[in-house]
Formats: sequence, C-alpha cells, structure tokens
Amino acid sequence: MTRNTGAPEAPDSTDAAYTELPMPDTLSIHSGQLPRQATLMTVVFAAAIGAVGGLILGAGPTVIVLLAWAIFLVALTTWSTIVEGRRKGTDRLVNAMVWSTFVIAMLPLLSLLWTVITKGGPVLTPDFLSRDMTGFAALGQGGGIYHAIMGTIMVTGIAAIIAIPVGVFTAIYLVEYGAASRLAKMITFLVDVMTGIPSIVSGLFAISLFIVITGDPLPRLGIGGGVALALLMIPTVVRSVEEMLKLVPDDLREASYALGVPKWRTIVKVVLPTAVAGIVTGITLAIARVAGETAPLLLIVGTFPSANWNPFDGAVQTLPVYIYTSLNGTTDPKYGDIWTDRVWGAALVLIIIVMALNLIARIIGNIFAPKTGR
Repeated sequence: MTRNTGAPEAPDSTDAAYTELPMPDTLSIHSGQLPRQATLMTVVFAAAIGAVGGLILGAGPTVIVLLAWAIFLVALTTWSTIVEGRRKGTDRLVNAMVWSTFVIAMLPLLSLLWTVITKGGPVLTPDFLSRDMTGFAALGQGGGIYHAIMGTIMVTGIAAIIAIPVGVFTAIYLVEYGAASRLAKMITFLVDVMTGIPSIVSGLFAISLFIVITGDPLPRLGIGGGVALALLMIPTVVRSVEEMLKLVPDDLREASYALGVPKWRTIVKVVLPTAVAGIVTGITLAIARVAGETAPLLLIVGTFPSANWNPFDGAVQTLPVYIYTSLNGTTDPKYGDIWTDRVWGAALVLIIIVMALNLIARIIGNIFAPKTGR
C-alpha cells in the first residue's frame, strides 16, 4: 500500500507540454457554403446569358443550349471554388457533368418513346389488334396485326424453350464444374465469339439446316425462326447466368457441403435459389434482345397474311418482319400514310411486349429471391 504524505505531486512534463499546445479556434473544413438554390440560380443565369448570346450571334437552338451549358459549368464551378474551396468546386463540376451526360443519354430515348406513342397510339384499336391482313395485303389498307403478334410470341417462345436450358446448364458447368479446365476455357471463348456474330448469320445457319432437313430449297418455317433466335439468345443467357452464379458466396456452398449435401443438390437448393432474381433478369433481357430481330426471320420465317399456329408448316408473320415489309412495300402514295400509321402501331405493340417481359421478370425475381430477415 502507498501512504498519502500530503505532499503535492510533481506535475508531469508531458501533460504540461500537451496542455500548452494551442488549440484551433474552429474545426470547419470549408470556408463557406453555397445556398440550396445555387444550382437552380446558376441554370437560370446560364439560360439567360446563353439566350442573349445566341440572339446576338444569330445562332439556332442547338448552339444556344450548348452555350448555356458551358456557361453553367463555368459559373457554378467558379462560384463554388470561390465560396467553398477548390475541392468542393471540382466536386460540383464533376457532378454537373455526370447529370448533363445523363440528360443527353435520356433525350434520344424520350424522343423515341414520344414519337412512337404519339404516332402509334391512335392506331391501337380493337379492330387493329384482333384482325389479320387476310384480303388486305394487296390493297394497302384495312386489317390488323393479330397474326404478327401471335407469330412473334410463338417464335420467341420456341427460341426461349431451346436457349434457356442450354444457356443455364452451360453456365452451371462453367461455374460449378468446369472451373479453369481447358473445356471451360474453350466454351467461354466460343460463347464470346457467338456474342458478336451478326444476326443474319444465324438466319443463314437456320435456313441451311432446314434445307438439309426438309429438302425444300427455300423453307419457310416458324421452328426455323426459333432456332435462329435461339442462337442469338444462348450467348446472352450463358454470360448473364454465369455472372449471377459467380456472385453467390462460396460460404453458402461450403456450408452445404459440410452438412453432407451432394453437389447437385447444393446447386439446386442453394446456388440457384440465391441467384434466381439475377438469372430471371438476364433471361428476360436475352428474350427482349431477340424479340425485335428482323434479318434472320426474313430469311427463314418469311411473311404470311394470317395467323399460322403450326411452326413446322408454312411461313409465320412476326412484328419486326411486318414492320419491315409494310414500310418497304409502301409504293403507292395513296396508301403511304395508312401503311406508315400501321408501322408505328406495330412498333408500339412490340415495345409494349418487351416492357411487359421486363415487368414480369422483376415480379418473378422479387417472388423467388431469397428472403432476408433482421
């Protein structure tokens, strides 16, 4: 035990030196802050200066917009640098450029949607959606796109039935079994090559295949269109499913193996359910990618004025081919506007089908995605 003698303790030299250090008056990392409406104020200022400068120069709307955009970037960056410092000014410059490029990227999409909706919307009547072109193909008026809608659904469905199992099982082999084997590397290389193959090449392959099978010098078959589209779908399905499977943590696999679960059952019960949301999204993107293909279907599917439900006998009309042949066949000025309206209506229906596929994919992904609890 220590005894308290009552004598004062000697001050610690380190404590004294520490207490003698000067403390900063403020801990702020910036000298000021722009108002919340700074961006809006700068936009208004840049628009006004750009409009005045454009009128003085006699420039068009495009030059005025570009001039206002440049003034906006310079003004906002300079103002922020003076008030908030160089780092904050640079951050505002980069942020403004990112938003500007986003707006530029969205303009063509919004313009396309606006054009298709305004021109194709009035054409979408019950008669247009429920009738085919029987008796109207030579007149250039009347009829509808019922046969093209059904043909698109049938051919795309055949392609999905062929491509999805092949693509999913190939991706499972590459991730779960092949690893770094030579066969896996070769398959990956071939899949990458197939991704860049022009779509018309798949049509040439399909027509050559069915010439050999049927003996017909110019076969027109719905199944041929499905095979051609499947060749375009498989690389997309393989790559998307492969990336989703790679995102599944290895800890889940190892935990399943530690419990004595076989590898195939681990894949079915653990790996695939964990990645199902991404897998469904990738498959839907692959379907949407081939739903609008025209070149291969022109070669192997052809055109037909009415609905053909037999994919093994006769030509089948699809929406992309209907759009191409309708616009390309507009030779009589008397019926030109009628055909053009029908082209926009068919294009709008095709966009609606693709959007519906994406919506269905998101719903399925949300339903089957693994549930997480707190």
